[in-house]
Amino acid sequence: MALRNIVEDGDPILRKHCRPVDEVSDRIKMILDDMVDTMREANGVGLAAPQVGIIRRMFVAEPDPETGQVYYFVNPEIVTVEGSQESEEGCLSVPGYMGRVDRPEKITIKGLDRDGKPQEHTFEGFEAIVMCHEFDHLEGILYTDKAKEIYEITNEPEEAEE
Repeated sequence: MALRNIVEDGDPILRKHCRPVDEVSDRIKMILDDMVDTMREANGVGLAAPQVGIIRRMFVAEPDPETGQVYYFVNPEIVTVEGSQESEEGCLSVPGYMGRVDRPEKITIKGLDRDGKPQEHTFEGFEAIVMCHEFDHLEGILYTDKAKEIYEITNEPEEAEE
């Protein structure tokens, strides 16, 4: 597999509404596999096609890297949403920042899997946040568009008070 460059905020590709995938071909499978490798290399939990410069409706997610369960969604549709939760989100395409966003507590999403077979899953809590975040990328929406608050994150140690 190959690592792909992650597109960052300011690039117009992130604001495009993605086109459907016509067929889950070997090329699409290769792109999905590259996206998983790229996501993992960047320590992310999800990655959508426009984040690697591809304006197609597909994303990958691994909300709990401990389990190794990767979800592949091609031409996803959100079927139902329930409840509400506030999330603290970051994004590989918006490095150095976090934001507070209202997301559904529970969602059901359907689409095609990596083999082009229909699938439908229900996600709750953090997994629902991840799926909504990645789905938004396919609509040209960044979490910063929905955030109530955005703040810069720093990796500098706090100075000790005397």
